[in-house]
Formats: sequence, C-alpha cells, structure tokens
Amino acid sequence: MTNPVSDRIKDDVTSNDIVLYMKGDPMFPQCGFSATVIEILNYFNVEYKTHNVLQDESLRDGIKQYSDWPTIPQLYVKGEFLGGCDIIREMAANGELVAHFEASGISPKE
Repeated sequence: MTNPVSDRIKDDVTSNDIVLYMKGDPMFPQCGFSATVIEILNYFNVEYKTHNVLQDESLRDGIKQYSDWPTIPQLYVKGEFLGGCDIIREMAANGELVAHFEASGISPKE
C-alpha cells in the first residue's frame, strides 16, 4: 500500500536539487535550528525549496518517518538526506557541504 505523504516527499526531494523541511519559512523561521540552516544555504548562495512542517501535521510526521530522523529541520540534496542543523553546520564549517554541492552539480546562483 502506498503512503501519499511519503510519495509526495519522495517526489519532492527527487525533483528538486535542494529541499529543506523546516519550521516556518525562509523569511520567518520559527525555530533557531531552521534559521541556522537557512543562513547556511543563503551563505552558499544556492537555490533551494522549503516546506513549513508547522502548516501540515501529516508532513511533519511523514518527513520524520521518511528519513527515520526524529527532528526538524531536515535537508535533502539530490534526493539524499544529509541531516539536521548540527550535521549541516558541521559540514558547512569543515568544507564538506560545499564539496557535496559541487559533487552534486549544484553551483551558486548567478
């Protein structure tokens, strides 16, 4: 049996280069962890899509099941779950995140 929320997430993370499931939106993050990941993505000047899990309880629960990761935010690059705030912050600090973007064919916006 298919799960419509899981199908929606899978379609979204595979059809967009970078997807962030967060609390709030890029202009008004509703938690510090989501705000931190937005700051990192903006710092690297990459295009990304976001979803506010606070507006959709089924998405909020569904993304946790999809990734088997208990917390929000969650960052996906080319369909791959990279992690939450702490992992993304560490990857950004040690150069792994930009290397991952480059290896995935993602370059800064013009």
